[in-house]
Amino acid sequence: MSISARGGAFRDRISALFQDREIFVRTGGQVKFVKVSARLQRLLAGGLLAIMLVLVAITGTAIVRDLLGAADRAEFAQRQAKVDAEAKRVAEYRDRVGEVAADLDARQDYLETLTGEFRGSDVAPPKAAANDAPKTSATDIRGALKSLLAIRVRQDRYALALTRTVERRAQRAESAIRDFGIDPARLPRAAADARGGPFVEWRAHGRKVSDLGSAIATLDKALIRMERLERTLVAMPSARPANVEMVTSSYGYRRDPFTGAAAFHSGLDFRGSRGTPIMAAAPGRVSFVGRKSGYGNVVEIDHGQGIVTRYAHLSGFAVRLGQRVAGGTSIARMGSTGRSTGPHLHFEVRLNGQAMDPRKFLEAKADVLEIKAVAQRRITDRSGTTEGKS
Repeated sequence: MSISARGGAFRDRISALFQDREIFVRTGGQVKFVKVSARLQRLLAGGLLAIMLVLVAITGTAIVRDLLGAADRAEFAQRQAKVDAEAKRVAEYRDRVGEVAADLDARQDYLETLTGEFRGSDVAPPKAAANDAPKTSATDIRGALKSLLAIRVRQDRYALALTRTVERRAQRAESAIRDFGIDPARLPRAAADARGGPFVEWRAHGRKVSDLGSAIATLDKALIRMERLERTLVAMPSARPANVEMVTSSYGYRRDPFTGAAAFHSGLDFRGSRGTPIMAAAPGRVSFVGRKSGYGNVVEIDHGQGIVTRYAHLSGFAVRLGQRVAGGTSIARMGSTGRSTGPHLHFEVRLNGQAMDPRKFLEAKADVLEIKAVAQRRITDRSGTTEGKS
C-alpha cells in the first residue's frame, strides 16, 4: 500500500470519529436539539490534545530538572566527601606531627641533661617543635612528619653513641674498684645499704624515660650502672687520714701489745703526736661520734655504697653527728684513748660491716686515682657541692 493510500485511510478514520452530532436536551418538559458539528469536535479535541502536550512538556521539564539537580547534588556531595577526607587526613597528620614533636622535645630534654657531663652541650641534636611544621596540606604535613622522624633517628644514634661513652666510663670505674680490692659483684648490696631519699621519677612533658624509646632506655640503664660504680669509686677512702709517715701496726694477724697472744688487727695504726689533726679519707657523712669499747674515742664516716671508715683512740672531736664532710676535712685529733699504748690513730675501712685492708686504698696507683678524680669532678659538677672532693 502506498503512503498516499495509507494517509487517505487515516483521514477516513479521523473523519469517522468526528461527525456531526445532535444532542437531545430535555429542560422543563421541553426537548431541544443541540447540534455539535464535526469541525467543533475536531477543534475541542485539538485543544485538549494541546493542553495535554503542554502538561507533558511541563512535567518532563520538571523531571529533567530534578534529574539534573540530583546529579549536581551527587557531584557536590562527592566533592565535599573528598574535601572532608582530605581535611581528616590533614588533621590526623597534624596530630601525628604534634605527638612526634612533643616526643622529640621530651627526648631532647633528657639528652641535654646528660650531654654537658660528657661531651659538651653543642653536640646535642637540634630541637623540633610542632609549630615548626607547615599545616597547609596532607602532603606538606607528611613531609614535616618525615623530617621529624629523621630527627628521631639522629637522636637514637646520638643516644647510642652516648651509651658507648657511658659504658666505657663504667668499665674504667669497675676496673679501678677491683684495684681497691673490692669485687664489683658485691656492690648492688652495698649500694642498697647506702642509698635513700624520696623517689622522684624523671619526667619531661609528662613522659617517663621508659616512654622515650629503646635507645633512651638503654642509655638510662647504662647511666644507672655508671652512676653506681663511679659513686662507689669516689667513696673509696684513698686520702691519707693523718699527716704522719710511720705505720706501727699493719692490717692482719699480729702479737697483741697487751697480752702477747696472737690477735687479728682490723686496721692500720699511724703513730704521731697527741693532738695531730685527723682527716677524712673520703667525702661522706659522720655516722658516729663517741666511745666504743677497746677503741676509745671514735669517729665513723659513712661514704655511701656500704663503705665506712673508722678513726679511733682520739683525744678530741672536730665534727658532729650527721655532719657532711669533704675528703681531707679535719674531723678529730690524735690521742691514746681506749685500749692504746700511746698516741696514735687506728684507721679502719669497712665494706658492709666487714673490715678490709686499708693499704689497698691508701696505696692506690696513679691511674686509678686519675679515674677516681674524673668521677669526682663529674659528681661534684652535677651536685654543685663538695660531695665529690677527697
